[in-house]
Amino acid sequence: MTRHRIDPGDGRVLLVEEGGDADGIPVLVHHGTPGCGGLYRPHLEDASARGIRLLGYDRAGYGGSTRNPGRSVADVAGDVAAIADALGIDRLATWGISGGAPHALACAARLPERVVAAVALASPAPHDAEGLDWTAGMGEDNVVEFGAALEGEAALRPVLERWSAEVLEAGPAGLRDGMATLLSGPDAAVLTDELAEHLYDGFAGGLAPGIGGWLDDDLAFVSPWHVDLGSIAVPTLLWQGAEDRFVPPAHAPWLAARIPGVELRLTAEDGHLTLYEHRIPEVHAWLVDRWQDRLIARRS
Repeated sequence: MTRHRIDPGDGRVLLVEEGGDADGIPVLVHHGTPGCGGLYRPHLEDASARGIRLLGYDRAGYGGSTRNPGRSVADVAGDVAAIADALGIDRLATWGISGGAPHALACAARLPERVVAAVALASPAPHDAEGLDWTAGMGEDNVVEFGAALEGEAALRPVLERWSAEVLEAGPAGLRDGMATLLSGPDAAVLTDELAEHLYDGFAGGLAPGIGGWLDDDLAFVSPWHVDLGSIAVPTLLWQGAEDRFVPPAHAPWLAARIPGVELRLTAEDGHLTLYEHRIPEVHAWLVDRWQDRLIARRS
């Protein structure tokens, strides 16, 4: 594992972690909300086997990355471009899950000259999505969280500060109880041992400087994204579990109807966490195939 501290040009710092095949295809991961860029051991092992240079980074305000108050979902594209420039990466692929998924879509829309392909797993739709009941099917905790976000920072901050303290005090073994309203049967089944420890480490690392990153994510999700989904022209995959209580399944078809040429996978047996635990090897395979398709097209 290698870590980099990168200046995006505005005096902030972005903390980047990389592993896998150092000479492989660059694939950048957008972590969930809350969290940080620490990479999961099974994902790293799969990346090494497939010839992928796997990159994670702490989104602004999390872990070792400086906060960027008032950021929109679209603003992540500038940070990703700065990371790519600093690491000498001309083109890359990307995937994001949960709170990271809208940021992967933002990169696909805003960085078509950089992003070869993108995957968004369990992505929420924009909060102002016409015709979508945004919270229908969400677990109670998320309904409370985003209800507070709609009221603004003054209402949201004490909620997140309380939850942050409770999560960090409970430890990995307490995640199941802490997420009880959000866990479907498939998700409860995988939230054991290594995954629980990894998620807890991500929460602890991401929230070490405080709840700024989490706060800014939530406010960005319920504000205009400034992302034109219809402008996405790179190969894009949406993957959604039908048993997801974090992000209801109805969000995926809404997004798919607005992204040209998108591939939608709605799997009946998956929840939210199962996508992270079981599906990333398939995501990596899909991205490698799209990368190879690009190389073939360039030669023809």
